[in-house]
Amino acid sequence: MIPKIPHNTAWQQAQLLMQPAYIRVMDNLRKALEDSGWRESYQEVETPLPGYELCLSYQGQEVKINLWELCFEVCFQNYERGSVPLDSEVTVEIDTNLLDESTGEVDWHQLDEKARTRVEKIFANLD
Repeated sequence: MIPKIPHNTAWQQAQLLMQPAYIRVMDNLRKALEDSGWRESYQEVETPLPGYELCLSYQGQEVKINLWELCFEVCFQNYERGSVPLDSEVTVEIDTNLLDESTGEVDWHQLDEKARTRVEKIFANLD
């Protein structure tokens, strides 16, 4: 699903969160892969959003995970990977729990916790 951000404030919050979310997702994926038998590779994708897919393989099984979708799932409250076709649009809401109420900056602890939880969920569903 391509996120549709409804207003300027949400757009600014998304810009603030996306890069840190990507960093935390990648770090948590690295940690999860260290403790698993799954092998990873990355494949560049052009549509609907340019980016990468994480390709996991283990004993003949293969799973592909769009990294942007995983980041969207972390940053937005109402985004669920794979619930509708990737090329469709969905209006999203920023998960404001990931932002410090007093400063408006990224709450790194909350962001890391949500990224870790989403990555753990992926690996739990692989087994």
